[in-house]
Amino acid sequence: MSDQEISLVVLREKYAKDGEQSHADVFRRVARALASVERDPRLWETRFFDAMGSGFIPAGRIMSAAGAGLEATLINCFVQPIGDSMSEPDTQNGKPSIMGALAKAAETMRRGGGVGYDFSRLRPSGARVNRTRSTASGPLDFMDLFNAMCRTVESAGARRGAQMAVLRCDHPDILDFVTAKSAGGRLTNFNVSIGVTDAFMRAVEADQEWELVHTAEPSDQLIESGVHRREDGKWVYRKIRARELWEKVMKNTYDHSEPGVLFVDRMNSENNLWYCETIEATNPYATCGPPAQSGVDNPT
Repeated sequence: MSDQEISLVVLREKYAKDGEQSHADVFRRVARALASVERDPRLWETRFFDAMGSGFIPAGRIMSAAGAGLEATLINCFVQPIGDSMSEPDTQNGKPSIMGALAKAAETMRRGGGVGYDFSRLRPSGARVNRTRSTASGPLDFMDLFNAMCRTVESAGARRGAQMAVLRCDHPDILDFVTAKSAGGRLTNFNVSIGVTDAFMRAVEADQEWELVHTAEPSDQLIESGVHRREDGKWVYRKIRARELWEKVMKNTYDHSEPGVLFVDRMNSENNLWYCETIEATNPYATCGPPAQSGVDNPT
């Protein structure tokens, strides 16, 4: 097939470097870079070039950065953990601090990678912050911080970074998360997805109440309003009908194409590495959630 004009526009805008004009130019650069670590680079350059010419196309980061002389990652996307601490690592859960995670994410996106996060460990709005004797603003305000960072940091090769924000279906701030994009202008550098458990789906099916819980201690004012601790140590901040939450998810997905849905229990039950890891989030392109929104670059 002959090259289509729109394909050449995308190629030159997103992938071509230093005067490259055709897909063969890009293939040759990438093939040479990949072959450079082999014992017989000339042989493998030919093999890699022929493979790409036959339809084996590497991921976007490889096509854009391999052999281009950039300090860039050749991996499209990552998942980075976040603990419930502003500046110190969360030693109890082995997670980095919020600001530490922000710095790592900025460096990852500067080098061309996208990042997914599970914000569920962050204490909800109104929770107690003992060291400052104040109350938490909740994970959405910190998502705004990550969103601003992504908007500010230009990824390697003039490609904007991509982010995925995940919040569990039982987090006390989940209703605000589900509707965060409905007003427009917020979290524009994020895809957002709700982490759905099997227990929640059973509650939806049976039209049961659903508890929104967290390990973080609530403020005195919230305790006075009825927030209480249950037997497993988690605090019940609120109870809602499971179908109320599910209907909000469906309505916002219909109206705004978000949030997406991650069936976290199903992902882990079908994960071949279940014995050594627990999946909490995905990178921006490994979800059944919606495609990237404005400001989010999709290299796939």
